[in-house]
Amino acid sequence: MISAPSLTKDELDEVYGKGACQFQSSDHLMTLVFSQSRPFDLIELEQLLQSVGWSHRPARKVRRALAYSLLKVGLWKHEAGLPRLIGFARCTGDGVIEATVWDVAILPVYQGYGFGKQLMSYLIKSLQEMGIKRITLFADPGVVDFYRSQGWVLEPRGNRCAFWYAN
Repeated sequence: MISAPSLTKDELDEVYGKGACQFQSSDHLMTLVFSQSRPFDLIELEQLLQSVGWSHRPARKVRRALAYSLLKVGLWKHEAGLPRLIGFARCTGDGVIEATVWDVAILPVYQGYGFGKQLMSYLIKSLQEMGIKRITLFADPGVVDFYRSQGWVLEPRGNRCAFWYAN
């Protein structure tokens, strides 16, 4: 079987930024990379978000939201010369005690392969490494089962808000 090539640490740092983390897809045909420091092309990000059914957001507002986010993670499919953004998530918070996860998205063609779960695991681990112990999540009703399967539980009072708490 042919495997996707692995990147050296120098290549990873140069293309995706310091601290980027690579892994192989389960079929070993794709090299995927999590990065917190690679800049986002706002058009590519908008295409990703619209592909999962979200409405258009003005680029200037998205740029500001990214700038004010505590953590933003891209999931990139590595392709020589032009990495492709296939997943995204961001968090807001105080950076000390609490964080809220927003805007989790995986391109539909890549859904169902566990990439969303890996993105969430990476995100939670990154927040925990920052010392954050309380993580909440804002989720649309259509993806409740996805988060429930990962151990997230509905807000304890059962209010009709979409905040979820990690165990």
